[in-house]
Amino acid sequence: MNDAGLDVSRIRAITLDLDDTLWPIWPTITRAEGQLQAWLDAHAPATAALGRDRNTLREARNQMATMRPDLALDMSGLRRESIRWLLQRAGEDPALAEPAFEVFFAERHRVELFEDALPALEFLASRFPVVALSNGNADVHRVGIGAHFHASLNAGAFGVGKPDVRIFHAAAQAAGVEASQVLHIGDDAHLDGVGALNAGMQLAWVNREGQAWDHAPLAPHITVSELLALCRALG
Repeated sequence: MNDAGLDVSRIRAITLDLDDTLWPIWPTITRAEGQLQAWLDAHAPATAALGRDRNTLREARNQMATMRPDLALDMSGLRRESIRWLLQRAGEDPALAEPAFEVFFAERHRVELFEDALPALEFLASRFPVVALSNGNADVHRVGIGAHFHASLNAGAFGVGKPDVRIFHAAAQAAGVEASQVLHIGDDAHLDGVGALNAGMQLAWVNREGQAWDHAPLAPHITVSELLALCRALG
């Protein structure tokens, strides 16, 4: 794969993915689900028993996709309503979905940042307005890094998600610049990469795992294995 070549002189703002760019998401979700399961064990044991059954969990996800297509981009809503469905299925109080979800959501924000994430954020925010751009439901303020961000957009609140160019254009507008003046930084070749490039942005692909780029003739402007390498390229 050949990078297209980064034009640093064009950059007036940064848009930045969160999950798997600043922290690994699946260890976080695993811990959060463990906290949720423990809470259900204590407060809704019949629901907790259902929650250990992978087939029932799959059924809950399928039910939400059918019953609540309006929540397709709302990760918080999907999780909350899936818990509510399990509670109802178990014959327990569906109102417990709210406190149960809050247990999950609090743990979801106890992320373990990649070692390069915070120094890179500090570098970027000292030079450009930085806009968080995510399909997930992380709140940068709850994570504790909100001071480094000029604004934050997510798919659930905006109504469309990456790779739809509209959310990239909205992020550029939030930063007060044209899309062509934005460098988008993210790990997902399709959601971040194709989306940003189609939106007219430059792309820094954070490829920590050495994955192949499968979206030719599109190409990232720069590929890095960690964020501090990008900071060095930006000077």
